[in-house]
Amino acid sequence: MKLRNLSLIASLVLAGMSASVVHADSATSTKTTSPQEVTNIVLVHGLFADASSWSKVIPLLQAKGLHVTAVQNPTTSLDDDVAAVKRALALQNGPVILVAHSYGGMVITQAGNEPEVKGLVYIAARAPAAGEDYPALTKKYPAAPASAGLTWNDGYGALSESAFIHDFAGDLPVSEAKAYYAVQQPMGKAITMAKTTVAAWQFKPTYYAVSTEDRTINPDLERFMAKRMHAQTIELKSSHVSLISQPVAVANLIMKAAHVPGY
Repeated sequence: MKLRNLSLIASLVLAGMSASVVHADSATSTKTTSPQEVTNIVLVHGLFADASSWSKVIPLLQAKGLHVTAVQNPTTSLDDDVAAVKRALALQNGPVILVAHSYGGMVITQAGNEPEVKGLVYIAARAPAAGEDYPALTKKYPAAPASAGLTWNDGYGALSESAFIHDFAGDLPVSEAKAYYAVQQPMGKAITMAKTTVAAWQFKPTYYAVSTEDRTINPDLERFMAKRMHAQTIELKSSHVSLISQPVAVANLIMKAAHVPGY
């Protein structure tokens, strides 16, 4: 009888220990999966632009103590641009939020699969699925007016001055739009045929800023891509270049993605 009681007590003690272990594991799991602040931000520009398009956003992020890197993409091919982003990622010390404007969204969709990338932010950006024909996807929506201003010379495409000022950067003062037109970076023909082989947004937290007055990417296409990604989405009454015309709103979304306290 005494042996049976001792056996029963031992069983209860062991059960209690097991329950404590399960509870501890559960608490640890919750802690490791809870959002943590990320201090490294890597910015990726789109077509018809260069890294200077982030010049208004960068100081806002730096003022919050974030380490910011703006990649200067060659825009010669998707592979070249992905390689440039991965070089920038390799130089970061710790986890990263990847941010992209326009075509840059295609680049981070491919490059964002790196383990140090903890979130993706799309600013009026492409967000193709793996292997998706992006030009075919755009044809499901009315054509954006800027496409009519695209001209080609020796295998490189650029927007005409009129298309750039009125359709690409339509909510900027004309003098400011002309300054950005002066640094327009032509794109290689290979980009028009490129397809991503992965879609990092399937595995990472995503955020999207739709430009409701966009004349370069149809706003309804932006909404479709944001919804498909289950992105936390905001809408900005802006042209395609909200990062220039509304830098505070764009910076705030990036800081939200990085879990900066107060955002």
